[in-house]
Amino acid sequence: MTIKYSHSKSIRYMFFILILILLFSICFLTICPQTVDAAAKNRKKTAASTPARDNSPQILTPEASGTTVYANDVVSMDLSNTSKGYMILTYSGSNEKVKFQVESPDGITCTYLVSVRGEAVVYPLVGGNGRYSFKLLEAADAAKDLYAVAFTQSAEVTLEDEFLPYLTPNVYVDYDSGSSAVAKGSSLVKKSKSGLDTVQSIYRFVIKNITYDTHKAENVAYGYTPDVDDTLKTKKGICFDYAALMTAMLRTQRIPTKLEVGYAGDAYHAWISCYLEEIGWVDNVIEFDGKNWSLMDPTLAANNGRSSVRDYIGDGSKYVVKYTY
Repeated sequence: MTIKYSHSKSIRYMFFILILILLFSICFLTICPQTVDAAAKNRKKTAASTPARDNSPQILTPEASGTTVYANDVVSMDLSNTSKGYMILTYSGSNEKVKFQVESPDGITCTYLVSVRGEAVVYPLVGGNGRYSFKLLEAADAAKDLYAVAFTQSAEVTLEDEFLPYLTPNVYVDYDSGSSAVAKGSSLVKKSKSGLDTVQSIYRFVIKNITYDTHKAENVAYGYTPDVDDTLKTKKGICFDYAALMTAMLRTQRIPTKLEVGYAGDAYHAWISCYLEEIGWVDNVIEFDGKNWSLMDPTLAANNGRSSVRDYIGDGSKYVVKYTY
């Protein structure tokens, strides 16, 4: 059966629809702009009232607890807190040339020059979970650069948190609650509302205020250890100093940060990578565009126009990580 509508009914129906459209248009033009403006104001108000992140410094202080210690007459290895991402070595021997090696589960061996005597020194465990091997070597023939093993020990390590090695001070990123670098880092990020804001503030401070020391770079001794407070005080340093200072500032702001050493082209170089909740691990690039970082290299960023620095570290296009601290 076919249903037929009269011509007059159709006209009345169409007229009714047109009236509804007109009323809706008037409503949209008169009310909606006010609603949109109000929504925009609310968004701005919300953004302005967003509380800052907790920017109070956090210092994780390593301890030689003494619960798990291996030793002989020249060295003590405290492995009480390996689950926190570090071990502590104290060398009390008299040999002038001493090296300490840490072999990670991934097969990478980091070799450190032991330069202090009778003092506890913190070494990071950055190879994840698994078996670590620790080996102390003393010079047997200094003239021929020959070393003999003085003590060795191994241990199974299970980290409480994978980020702990990158939040704790160590031999190359050394600081404590009284460090100037900690206080300065905290002052730089008072208004930061995110990890990204924090990294940006610290990064920009370092690249604008630390001058590259070419003379030091050309004469640095083997086994050189950065002093973050000295770098901050003198406002100059080499790539290792730049990286260590920024690492110390970021770690004490609860941002896991790796101090990485390797090659930029043919030159031995140091830079950093860090972990942001908004992004994940940030590495492998050089520039920051407001959203993305690429290999956070404070040395290159600070000296981008200086040919001597470019000659030393290359153009940043070929970074190869060899060690992480």
